[in-house]
Amino acid sequence: MDFALTASQESIRDAIGKICTRFDDAYWLKKDKEGGYPADFHRALADAGWLGICIPEEYGGSGLGITDAAIMMRTISESGAGMSGASAVHMNVFGLNPVVVFGTDEQRRRMLPGIVDGRDRSCFAVTEPNTGLNTTQLKTRAVLTGDRYVVNGQKSGSRPRRSPARYCCWRAPRRWRR
Repeated sequence: MDFALTASQESIRDAIGKICTRFDDAYWLKKDKEGGYPADFHRALADAGWLGICIPEEYGGSGLGITDAAIMMRTISESGAGMSGASAVHMNVFGLNPVVVFGTDEQRRRMLPGIVDGRDRSCFAVTEPNTGLNTTQLKTRAVLTGDRYVVNGQKSGSRPRRSPARYCCWRAPRRWRR
């Protein structure tokens, strides 16, 4: 099995690396010390079209795959940005994949373009007041009632600060549950 990057994957790595050079160690150290979202880094990736790396072209993305997105994320992390840089964009890249794969056309038209162009940011609502990140103890449930799901429960700390949030709720198929 050959694990070498293809020419296309190398060009992704190089293009992302070039953007990342504008955000040096001093930039990330300042973010680590002072806190705050790296909005200018997020904007640079959006302006260059990278937030839509694995979103279909008809919704503004480039239509590449999850492997290509993983190469992008690895390059961001290796650049000195570490998890601070990767965390700033990973949910916008990977988090909307359920919408791409399982969403309706209306949902895709409504949710994806704003993520691709950086107007919107998505988030992952895992934490709950009494369980934290212990996903084995989550209490929030989605129950099919008639032709729609009713979601009951509480989430905490799940909204990107000072940004419009797009929440994507999905229910695990019965075969995934114990």
